[in-house]
Amino acid sequence: MPSVFETAPATSATPIAFATKATWHAICAALPEQARQFALANGFTAKPGACLTLPSADGKIAQVIFGLEDETSKSRDLFRPGQLPGLLPAGVYRFANAPHDTRLAVLAFALGAYRFGRYRKTDAADVRLLPPDGIDMADISRVAEGAYLARDLINTPANDMGPEELAFAARDLAARFGANFNCIVGDDLTRQNFPLIHAVGMASSRAPRLIDLTWGDPTHPKVTLVGKGVCFDAGGLDLKPSSGMLIMKKDMAGPPTCWRWRRW
Repeated sequence: MPSVFETAPATSATPIAFATKATWHAICAALPEQARQFALANGFTAKPGACLTLPSADGKIAQVIFGLEDETSKSRDLFRPGQLPGLLPAGVYRFANAPHDTRLAVLAFALGAYRFGRYRKTDAADVRLLPPDGIDMADISRVAEGAYLARDLINTPANDMGPEELAFAARDLAARFGANFNCIVGDDLTRQNFPLIHAVGMASSRAPRLIDLTWGDPTHPKVTLVGKGVCFDAGGLDLKPSSGMLIMKKDMAGPPTCWRWRRW
């Protein structure tokens, strides 16, 4: 995962000020005269998701204003700052004030910088964020990296992401983090009492499989996550109408089928 965070001190990082309709008047009044007139001329009102780059006297970006929902709004989008990487020109930025939830805003910024570049070079600008103080960046990076991996698997088309390729990805992940990996393939599914997985995938030329990862201290409470892991067209049977087939490409992105928590 390419880092979207600036790790070296960046004294010249461009500030991003978060504004709401309730706070915009005070923020606007505190701007230098030229910047204030520029904002007013552009009709900026701190509408949620609106982004305004204020120029400096030398033609560079002096500051960015980004609109958020009011604190009292019942529909605040805590991940709205994730729009910023797609709106800003290349450069290093920092939060000039606190958004609704700083940790989620930083995570959203990382997630918003994701681009799928397996088959062609992406044209995303090199936008980086100087992390705010007090944020656990190791935790943020872990979550973002996991989301990047999931998105890469989902976005890879079915001809390059079948059951076998998905198993390879799981095996590599297990090796990286010291997890136990097991995979039951093809007719072994029926012999080990997984007949439904075998029945759904048996019509495909690519053998179905059950992928099992086990990680952690066996003395701790056990959490089991069960997901479909659907690879489009892996079953080989078209049981959906054409409207349903249009969204099947993203079926791997669905939520886990089952979530179980047990104590031993």
